[in-house]
Amino acid sequence: MKILGILSIIFISINSAAAVTHSLRFLHTAAAGIPAFPEFVTVVLVDGQPFSYYDSQLRRELPRQSWTLQAEEPDFWERRTNKSIVDEQVFRSKVEMIKPSFNQTGGVHIVQLMYGCEWDDETGSIKGRWQFGYNGEDLMALDLKTSTWTAPTPVATFRKHKKDKDKGWAIRMNNYLSQGCPDKLKKYVSYGKSTLLRTESPLVSLLQKNFLSPVKCHATGFYPDRAVMFWRKDGNEIHEGVEQGQILPNNDGTFQMSIDLKLLSDSVEKKRYECVFQFSGANESIITKLEETKIQTNGVNPYEVIIAVVIAVIIFAAVIIDWFIVYKARKAADPFNVKKQMDL
Repeated sequence: MKILGILSIIFISINSAAAVTHSLRFLHTAAAGIPAFPEFVTVVLVDGQPFSYYDSQLRRELPRQSWTLQAEEPDFWERRTNKSIVDEQVFRSKVEMIKPSFNQTGGVHIVQLMYGCEWDDETGSIKGRWQFGYNGEDLMALDLKTSTWTAPTPVATFRKHKKDKDKGWAIRMNNYLSQGCPDKLKKYVSYGKSTLLRTESPLVSLLQKNFLSPVKCHATGFYPDRAVMFWRKDGNEIHEGVEQGQILPNNDGTFQMSIDLKLLSDSVEKKRYECVFQFSGANESIITKLEETKIQTNGVNPYEVIIAVVIAVIIFAAVIIDWFIVYKARKAADPFNVKKQMDL
């Protein structure tokens, strides 16, 4: 998986799609050469929801959910702040240390780290992840099965060999991701269960810019983000002419997503299609049939266009016929004068 961009890292959930899987993610971003953007940002996510936030301008780590205030002992946030201050210094040095390896000096440079764990509360299985990136590309990742590093580029391979020599660090990180991290995650989920374990159904709408554009099935206001959407025709899921959108966060902590259907057919054909929204692992679905009356659009209705064209043709024909009748009447009354006017 590519290391995510800055804003995506901060705001978008990257937890598993399984219905009973919970996640704890630590996301660090160090940036150089970006005006008005903090040089260092740390975000902690629980099930994709912001748990805490720190940046080099605030210089403090702050809770992002009401239930996080009760999550730890009184000095928890002070200790988190102190740790983030240390991480800030480390990551700033990493930016300066990595740039020469890529023959780079000035310009924009970004170092990113994502690590954390996933816990399936039904099966009890645990998965850990540790990934390091530079300027939007994967640099190194920790293979938790072997406690060794993987690297996709020659420059990263050089750094991988240096990291492989520190077996103790890799083993300690592996132990943390398989034991310490899941223990924290389970505790945080229990504290925030009223928020994290809730289910909010979406508002589903059919949208279309104009009668030649794809029909967009849009769902918003749902939680959690572990959901799927697809189009069906005659009860069967289809993929041809379908474009799937990403799950995106709303400002209120819920999510939205959409899926487009490219369809050029009459209203009878449209009735064979339906949009389906379903939470992962759930048996029930929200089904929205593709009916002309349900489509919201800012464009012109095709039937209105046809009617307008027909009316325009009738008016034009009436004008021609009226002119022809007047012409015939004048010619019958004074054929010589009419001929003279036509000669002029």
